[in-house]
Amino acid sequence: MRVVGNGAADAATHRVKRTVLGRLTTRLRRFGRDEDGSMIIFSLFLIIMMLIVGGMAVDLMRFETNRSRLAATLDRAILAAADLDQTLSPEQVVRDYFQKAGLLEQLQSVSVVETVNSRSVSASASINVNMMFMDLLGIEQLEAPAAGMARETITDIEIAMVLDVSGSMGSNGKIGNLRTAARNFVQTVLANDINNKISISIVPFNAQVNLGATLRSQYNVTNLTGITNSNCIDLLPSAFTAAGISQTLPMPQAGYFDWSSSTTKNSSYVAPPTTMAFPGPLTCKTNTANIVRLPSNSIPALQANLGGLAADGNTSITLGMKWAMALLDPGSRPLYTNLISSNQISANFAGRPYNYDRPNTLKVIVMMTDGEHVDSKLLNDNYRGPNSLIYRSTGDGLYSIRHLVNRPTSAGTNEYWWPETCVNQPTCTQRGTWNATAYNSGAGVTMLTWPQVWAALPMSWVAQQLYARPLSNNNSTNRTNIYNSLMDPAQTTAFFRRSITAGAMDVQLQTSCLQARANGVVVFSVAFEAPPIGQALLANCASSPSHYYVANGSQINDAFFAIANQIQSLRLMQ
Repeated sequence: MRVVGNGAADAATHRVKRTVLGRLTTRLRRFGRDEDGSMIIFSLFLIIMMLIVGGMAVDLMRFETNRSRLAATLDRAILAAADLDQTLSPEQVVRDYFQKAGLLEQLQSVSVVETVNSRSVSASASINVNMMFMDLLGIEQLEAPAAGMARETITDIEIAMVLDVSGSMGSNGKIGNLRTAARNFVQTVLANDINNKISISIVPFNAQVNLGATLRSQYNVTNLTGITNSNCIDLLPSAFTAAGISQTLPMPQAGYFDWSSSTTKNSSYVAPPTTMAFPGPLTCKTNTANIVRLPSNSIPALQANLGGLAADGNTSITLGMKWAMALLDPGSRPLYTNLISSNQISANFAGRPYNYDRPNTLKVIVMMTDGEHVDSKLLNDNYRGPNSLIYRSTGDGLYSIRHLVNRPTSAGTNEYWWPETCVNQPTCTQRGTWNATAYNSGAGVTMLTWPQVWAALPMSWVAQQLYARPLSNNNSTNRTNIYNSLMDPAQTTAFFRRSITAGAMDVQLQTSCLQARANGVVVFSVAFEAPPIGQALLANCASSPSHYYVANGSQINDAFFAIANQIQSLRLMQ
């Protein structure tokens, strides 16, 4: 049997199916084309990424905080442990620091190395920091390591203070400011020198450097005859060829002479002054307050010496620098040994001056001046020794002189000139007379040595009254020529004195400065109210621009304090 369906009903059903399917297809197409909601998904993605990145920042901040705390604890610990004044075990000191910081478990190792004058402490540590957000990326922990080494070295330090005490330092309160600054410098540098590792020498200078009898006796000084009050040495050019000054190098003792006088170049007699125009020798002042002070680390003794510095004389920076180098040069070690054996230098300084290249050794020069070089006057050798042919009567003290050559015809056969013919009359104006014997008041007569002459008479008086007047045959032009030839400092031989020019002294100074720097000596310089030329000299001498200071008034105290701190920084190496 075949069943035949209702055709109308089937068609209706088919139409319904087609309508529903069409509508569903249309909605699906619309849904596929609809973009509403896509930004929400993207925004959620961005928020998640921002949270992750922000979380990483938080993790890194936590990591850096822990790392910094660990590193700071380690740095403090090893610095404290390396302190040579620390009496506790260096390793225990490090552990105590970490324990108090709650980080003892993070300490991994401690190493200590000690020598005679140094201590090195090394340590390492590590801390693991758990990650809160980076864990999402598979990073559970970050390790924060810390390591370091601290070393304190007691450096043997040799210091020479080169201080200007020329006459200009007496103005504007400069000498007082220098005394204060230098005393404070000594206090700062030596305050913690409990191991006797620092020595300080003081080299005052004006026109000369007064070594004092003790130090002068250590050198090969010539022409000492009769000069008992001059402890200065005339340094010859050969002394500047080396950094130090050889104890065997022959060097003349500085002459004691004064060329200032009111004597006029005429035919009248002028009595010699009863008081020298300068108190003591012109080039080598006898003021013992300004003598060189041998190496010491006694704060009271050094400060007492500095407190007595007195302003007097001209300026010779080069001599101050040269003698400072002599006291630092290892060639002076035998000199130190001699002075230690005679208790002039502390036995703590045995073996000094150390070699320039000796480990843990620092040599320092601190030099100051308020001026610039002034031509230096030196006594010529012909007028240093005995047999001056100048006589003094032991009764009334009047003078006469014997001239063996170049006598004028008016002298005849007489060889002795008596400059004063009005005996015991200081206002006598007679020209003087030639005689057969030296003047003798009846009590005796003594031929003077040249040192005795210069100790009693100004050079200009000798030139005028004992040479120019008798040898000129009463001719004013001849008198002037004779006087000038004797007093002309440009002469190098045969006449009374000679000069080293300021320009030549500038060159000598720079030679010594170059020698110092070449041997590793640290040179600090202070231009104290100095003129431009003096400033340039000191700036060129300093080890670097940071080692050069310009000061006015009380600023010199600040300069010396800054130098003391630099020396301490060089001494403590971490």
